Amino acid sequence: MTAPERLTVTGPADILGFIPHSLGYWPSDSLVAMTMHGRQLGATLRLDLPAPGGAAAPEHYLQAVRGYLDADTSADGTLLAVFTSDTHLAAGTYGGLLAGLAPVLDQAGMPVRDAWYVGGDYWRGAFCLDAECCPCPGRAVQEIRDSALNAEMVYRGSSVGPAPERQDTAARPLPAMHRAAAMEAEEEWERGLSPRSRSLAQFRLVLDVWEDLLARPAGLPWVPDVDRDGFMCASLLVPHWRDAVLVMSAAGRKAAEAGVEGFYLFDDAVQLEAISPQLVPGNGAGAHGGAGGPGSTAGERWGPERFYSAHSTEPVAVDGEVPNYGAVLMGMAPAVPDWAGMDGLDCILAELAALGGQAAAAALTGRGWISWCRGRGSYAARHLSDALSAEPGYRLAELILELVGRGSICGWAARKESAWQKFGPGAAA
Repeated sequence: MTAPERLTVTGPADILGFIPHSLGYWPSDSLVAMTMHGRQLGATLRLDLPAPGGAAAPEHYLQAVRGYLDADTSADGTLLAVFTSDTHLAAGTYGGLLAGLAPVLDQAGMPVRDAWYVGGDYWRGAFCLDAECCPCPGRAVQEIRDSALNAEMVYRGSSVGPAPERQDTAARPLPAMHRAAAMEAEEEWERGLSPRSRSLAQFRLVLDVWEDLLARPAGLPWVPDVDRDGFMCASLLVPHWRDAVLVMSAAGRKAAEAGVEGFYLFDDAVQLEAISPQLVPGNGAGAHGGAGGPGSTAGERWGPERFYSAHSTEPVAVDGEVPNYGAVLMGMAPAVPDWAGMDGLDCILAELAALGGQAAAAALTGRGWISWCRGRGSYAARHLSDALSAEPGYRLAELILELVGRGSICGWAARKESAWQKFGPGAAA
């Protein structure tokens, strides 16, 4: 959806109703923190609640919350919501968490302005002692679902789906015949593309096909095409082509081409004619060109570890101008990515993942990376876990999931001026 014009918040129910729209789902067993800019709502952070144990929350947890919120450098306040199953026990279980966060966030210049406990049936103010305002066990959660802001968000096209762990990562069900035909086409294209994996001309032609698809107008319905979809899936099986597509969606064609120059991936001795769904040479070598298996040397020489060999905090450029692959994949450059291009790629990858086949792991990993770049760790973890279910040991999925698991934030998501925004700045006030 497009960014809505500013919405008016009239009370706690509106604020709590905005949270599921911001996250995309109704959280459970979660701490949700929202930054404030004056009277405007800012960034939304969701973390799993710490395991209940003592009266005080672990210090590392409190500092982690502060560290994440520090990324919003213009924030001057914080709102907190504890989503738990039972508001009866919430104060006794998580009162220490809120008490511990208050001085930490106050020291950071983001004092806690209000906090709430939200259960399955009731919600109540965490600091409210007025029985008339916050009767025991609380106010009905239905008030949140019926709030004016929630109704307005739904009217504007926003929806609240199931939690990531309960979602089907496929874009939509596909007819079995289409899936079978697409997987057959993928295998056929792989036989033709594999011996061309070190061809510079083929690399550029693969980018041509993806660039055309990324330029599709937003919202244009996806029309399945067996031959094209099979080609796209097969192209994702070549690691440096796959990663070039990710980089191109965020940083443009120039970065995708220049970023591979230092890895010596191309071999001038490969003279096979480049092929694509529009360019199939009639050389008698099969429907899509030459023979060859998937064991190409490109996959051996191009490992995802190359991207993470230097965890620099500064953008790295090629020739002082174009960011390299590592900088783009870690969200360090460009200063602001092409979010529209990445959104378009996410939609395409969802369609390709739904086909199954060998490329499902690559497509789901790409979706996981995009979710991580957006700052949506729960969605990233779901996509990456599904990628590893599709292909155990898929290395790029393992690496990105490791980043997600240890709480690393993508460089773009950590900077307000570059972060992905579902609704746009100051959507609610």
